[in-house]
Amino acid sequence: MSAPQEPRRTDEAAEPAATGPADSPGAAPTQLPTSAGEPASGPVSRQVADEPGGPVVGEDGKARTPWAYGHPLLLDYYDTEWGLPVTSEAGMFERLSLEGFQAGLSWLTILRKRPRFREVFAGFDVDAVAEFGSGDVARLLEDPGIIRHRGKIEACLRNARATIALRDGGGLVAFIESFAPETTPQPRTMTEVPTVSAESTALSKALKKRGFAFVGPTTMYALFEAVGIVDTHLLGSHRRGVSGRWPA
Repeated sequence: MSAPQEPRRTDEAAEPAATGPADSPGAAPTQLPTSAGEPASGPVSRQVADEPGGPVVGEDGKARTPWAYGHPLLLDYYDTEWGLPVTSEAGMFERLSLEGFQAGLSWLTILRKRPRFREVFAGFDVDAVAEFGSGDVARLLEDPGIIRHRGKIEACLRNARATIALRDGGGLVAFIESFAPETTPQPRTMTEVPTVSAESTALSKALKKRGFAFVGPTTMYALFEAVGIVDTHLLGSHRRGVSGRWPA
């Protein structure tokens, strides 16, 4: 990985293949898209670390993980959302769903389409999505504002129903949190950022046993990163420790 990476990876072969570009943050680390039709932008001024892939200081004087500078949407996501705890069922279900939709694609694609995803999936209200049927699947497959992948759409509906079934045992958030590790990585460069862990593998297996789909081990590790269960902001980033779970 010689270029800045996004906070997602492509999921392993155990999941159905996605229909999309190969550069993906959903399982194996991925590079930023370079043909999105918009120039890469961001307040990059200089490299803090001597090693390639280390934190980069922006024009605002704040150091960040390199992928944050790939596009303004990525920069905003990095500075305001990525790595913050999620405590609501709908919020966690949205993160889980979008991580699944992202497999095989770039995270920037998901950020661009996220407003429409929220519209057509009822704000990721679990009860509402669980009621979707074959007609809704057909409708969603015709909507260019989202990822039109039958397997991923059907998995989202299936996962909503599986989420309801988890409520008697404490709910989706508590279930995912129960797989939190006792330590977090302390990466200095992007090459030191893990893509999977024993805990994400265990979570993947447990979710699949409960009927979830598109929840491979690397996708679940990316979910851990996104909601602060692990902190993979590079050491020196101004967002390191933002979850409150781990020290900066």
